[in-house]
Amino acid sequence: MSTKSSNVVWHPEHILRHHREALNGHKSALLWFTRLSGAGKSTIAQSVAQQLHERGCRTYVLDGDNVRHGLCGDLGFSPQDRSENIRRIGEMSKLFVDAGIITLTAFISPFREDRDRVRAMFPEKDFLEIYCACSLQECERRDVKGLYKKARAGLIAEFTGISSPYEPPISPELVLHTDEQSLEQSAGAVVDLLRARDVIAECT
Repeated sequence: MSTKSSNVVWHPEHILRHHREALNGHKSALLWFTRLSGAGKSTIAQSVAQQLHERGCRTYVLDGDNVRHGLCGDLGFSPQDRSENIRRIGEMSKLFVDAGIITLTAFISPFREDRDRVRAMFPEKDFLEIYCACSLQECERRDVKGLYKKARAGLIAEFTGISSPYEPPISPELVLHTDEQSLEQSAGAVVDLLRARDVIAECT
């Protein structure tokens, strides 16, 4: 990305990521939950964060709707604005991970190129893409926010899954079949992934 900032010099830190991780007793990583509205991204992310918190881990959930109340409140839902939304989240997630925090993001993030761009911001194995493979039919049946009904009625433009495309991941680190698995099963699979990747200890 090109930058308009000039006359700026990176200021080195004395306390680094590995120092913070040692203090926390676990490593940090970015868990990137992706799929349509209603696929279970936020629910699973919050459940995983709760389980990790109870085990003494430092976590933070970045939710798509919440972020658009502040940091990305100036963005719409055009393809260009969606890309900028994900770029900002990627940059913010870098800061959280550098702070030693297990960061969980719940964003539709419909475009593969945008997700891959965020992946490229991180060292290998720090970015864990989690695909909540729920069918459009099930997401629409749940319609937890009433958005699909509005989109079908033409009240919401560029709604992912209805009038705007979603591009599934090609090689995600984890696939959750959230229209078949329970919340407990899905959250458990994410925690197991963190253990397998040595983000948290086997006994955590």
